[in-house]
Amino acid sequence: MSTGNVSFPLWGKAGMGASLVEQGAGGAGPHPNPPPKGAGEVKPLVQAHDLARTFDVSAPWLNRVIERKPRQLLHAVDGVSFEIEKGKTLALVGESGCGKSTVARLLVGLYEPTRGGFTFDGQDAHAAFKGNDARTMRRRIQMIFQDPYASLNPRWLVEDIIAEPLREHGLISDKAALKERVGQLLTSVGLAAADMAKYPHQFSGGQRQRISIARALATEPEFLVCDEPTSALDVSVQAQVLNIMKDLQKKQGLTYLFISHNLAVVRHVSDQVGVMYLGRLVELADKQQLFASPRHPYTRMLLDAIPKMHDTGRARTPVQGEVPNPLNPPPGCAFNPRCPFANDRCRSERPQLLNQGGTRVACHAVEEGRISGA
Repeated sequence: MSTGNVSFPLWGKAGMGASLVEQGAGGAGPHPNPPPKGAGEVKPLVQAHDLARTFDVSAPWLNRVIERKPRQLLHAVDGVSFEIEKGKTLALVGESGCGKSTVARLLVGLYEPTRGGFTFDGQDAHAAFKGNDARTMRRRIQMIFQDPYASLNPRWLVEDIIAEPLREHGLISDKAALKERVGQLLTSVGLAAADMAKYPHQFSGGQRQRISIARALATEPEFLVCDEPTSALDVSVQAQVLNIMKDLQKKQGLTYLFISHNLAVVRHVSDQVGVMYLGRLVELADKQQLFASPRHPYTRMLLDAIPKMHDTGRARTPVQGEVPNPLNPPPGCAFNPRCPFANDRCRSERPQLLNQGGTRVACHAVEEGRISGA
């Protein structure tokens, strides 16, 4: 898992909480007309509940009959649940093969869930993807793919690439208006309107990813699923693309699911962080809390592998062991073969994602108090 020796600017320590303290100074009493109970609650825009996807990777039927082999099922995602408030960013991290990209494809309707569901703005998204509201739902949910070299048609001009969703959804039909809108989208991601007359091969990797972002923004979506959008880019270009995404989020109120294996990037962009392991969420917490006080042994292992300036010369604990075969996962907790705290219960009983001191963590050792807060 790449952690990247990258330093991004972090949020200041005195944020919104500091301004609230200042306003409350002077011993102000309770509000004379308090709002009704539940009035201040913010309903999440995105809700995934028990989301699962199983793939049949069996050999052909005749081979199975001759060789007397059973069917083989791959549980790529197995019971993932989370919520994202409007205008916030949830980052999913984990080693390659843990199911992050499968979650992304489930949320945009490229895969249909085997179990569970996904609610967007109070509406069953997968039911909408199949019904008459499919175009409306797809306009509101867009995706930025990992590889800008593969996600852009090399035979199309940039103008046609960005204009395609506008044409397909019937948003703009007039050629002059379409060209003007494409120019505006290119400008919003830091490119020139004149770049619409070029082909993808005439751009660098970072510029191609900006074109991908402009295409995703064409339908004015509310929710963007970002599947490792900076992993193929140089470090300096990563920072530029991430800053563009943060600026767009502030201006347009976008909601992000950000998938990455680079913890430095995750720390820069996220509000909440979910850690996945072998298709399951093992820890879900606010960014500051997770980086300051990780609870799950796997999360601690990942964070301990990050190089730190003040720990120069100290031996770091490498990530131990290998991810088990997803076709034959271990019983109980999937992390138990690599966990130094595993006991008999861990090897036989699957832990549930429970709230432990403000952090949702799936670990018997944390539940039983065998692991204290970091």
